[in-house]
Amino acid sequence: MTTFLAGGTGTPKLLDGLDADGSVAPSDVTVVGNTGDDVELGGHLVCPDVDTVLFHGGDVLDRDRWWGVAGDTTGTHDELHRLAAAAGLDDGPRYLPDDAQTRGRTIARWRRFSGVAEFMEIGDRDRAVHLTRTSLIDEGHSLTAVTRILAEAFGLDVDLVPMSDDPVATIVHTAEGPMHFQEYWVDRRAEPAVEDVEFRGADAATPTPSVRDALTDPVVVGPSNPVTSIGPILALPGVEAALAETPVVVVSPFVGREVFSGPAAELMEGVGLDPSTAGVAEAYPFADAFVLDDADETALDRPVVRTDTRLDGPDDARRVLDAVRDALDRVATGGWR
Repeated sequence: MTTFLAGGTGTPKLLDGLDADGSVAPSDVTVVGNTGDDVELGGHLVCPDVDTVLFHGGDVLDRDRWWGVAGDTTGTHDELHRLAAAAGLDDGPRYLPDDAQTRGRTIARWRRFSGVAEFMEIGDRDRAVHLTRTSLIDEGHSLTAVTRILAEAFGLDVDLVPMSDDPVATIVHTAEGPMHFQEYWVDRRAEPAVEDVEFRGADAATPTPSVRDALTDPVVVGPSNPVTSIGPILALPGVEAALAETPVVVVSPFVGREVFSGPAAELMEGVGLDPSTAGVAEAYPFADAFVLDDADETALDRPVVRTDTRLDGPDDARRVLDAVRDALDRVATGGWR
């Protein structure tokens, strides 16, 4: 069995390489999804990182955006914007007042936005997933149970679990004030200068029993953003200690100082990490080995396997997963000597 820590698009792209006849089979994989990026939008709980894996495994993911359902319509979203414009309501993120952030369902704390002129484009089929998720939670199901129900509906071969059934909200502290990660990234496109990143609620949250079990298996940290995609998982009590006790291989999202995609560089600088492969290694002191790109000349204090780490499709992903499997095997056997 192998466990993947997933956030953003890097790890889901790596999952393209899972193959029953390959180095890693889907049935032998647990994916722990980041939920720090989740938002409650207009009363519906949206889990972007979990849903990317869900839609990927169900073969409905919009691969142009790596977000939402391919070919989805946006009738409800468009009408929300028409109504707001006709009523003269302000567009953009409408973060609810502080007292509203801790009312209602606990799982949505510190990440509640009004649905008026919703700032995230939610497709109609996509919205049905969020409505089902939220309704099942209101019926008393945990987020873990709901995720497995949805995974069965989409026919996933991997075991997909959220990092926690408790609320953790990624809050980016910027020169313009604190804002939820989705406001920083989706609405502001990572423009405000980052001063710090907070995982609000993490101290009181716990990894689920499913996550704790998964962390006893070898772990792969995909080429995701170390701060806001993987950071919330690591912020949960006991997770880093568990990772120190099991083999861990990290695929760097950088080639030297060049990041593949997303706001990783800005966020790493904001929390005091060098935006580079060296900074990634510093962020993961528990890692036993790294998979780096052939062109990445970074010298690390831990073993490295090099390959072409570009991820533009299943063939690329299988190549990188072969390197990951090589690294895990060598960690297990001491084959670096």
